[in-house]
Amino acid sequence: MHARNPLADLLALGRPLIMGILNVTPDSFSDGGRFLDPSSAIDQARRMIAQGADILDLGAESSRPYGGPVAVPLEEEIRRLTPVLPAAAALGTPVSIDTMKAKVADWAIASGAVIINDVWGLQREDAMARVAARQGAPVIIMHNREHADPSLDIMAEIAGFFTRSLEIAANAGLPRQHIVLDPGIGFGKTPEQSMIAIARLRELESFGLPILVGASRKRFIAKISPAPPDQRLGGSLAAHVMAAANGAAIIRTHDVAETVQALRVAAAIAAVQ
Repeated sequence: MHARNPLADLLALGRPLIMGILNVTPDSFSDGGRFLDPSSAIDQARRMIAQGADILDLGAESSRPYGGPVAVPLEEEIRRLTPVLPAAAALGTPVSIDTMKAKVADWAIASGAVIINDVWGLQREDAMARVAARQGAPVIIMHNREHADPSLDIMAEIAGFFTRSLEIAANAGLPRQHIVLDPGIGFGKTPEQSMIAIARLRELESFGLPILVGASRKRFIAKISPAPPDQRLGGSLAAHVMAAANGAAIIRTHDVAETVQALRVAAAIAAVQ
């Protein structure tokens, strides 16, 4: 096992970290197809770093919570990542691999990624936790469900899911300090449940682990103020400022510069109260 945790020093900065989203997919709900060309993807990576991204989150298979993602074969996912991931990692900013496949995660860590972002929280593929433990890679465990259920106490559901995931991680030998929790805004939730997850985020502090929130351009924003995904910046910023105020340690966003500015202003105002 490699004794490295690239998140530790970043989290010690004492401010919410910014994770910039980089999708090399044709069908992601917001930016599908924009960065399929490797040179465009690397240019976007450089742009996000210049704007203040602390982490780049690279994905090659859409996990669209709405409209249904199209499954991507293992070989195709790696083919999309091959010309981008090593080049992005060489820019010097930590890269996380957004994947549901243990073999892709294993390949990605060997190719320069240093964090695994699993939208099924170690519960889709048994091997994912073992790969993370063997590689010594921090893991983002995201809550997910196949279908939303409006009748659920969503915070109890999320807590139960995380408890199961943490058991899987412990059994695989994955250090607890290598884990970040993500309530999965928009995934297996009604719009109202996504808002509840942000509003009641501090309830997850009982796990004693950093929390990531990714509300960027999600559908619940349009439920409140109708707009297509690329016109949900204002709602994304509002959600992320609230998430940071409620304890989020990492914010995952498409819009790095605007999110950095919003969080800095919110923090400055809070500091003079």
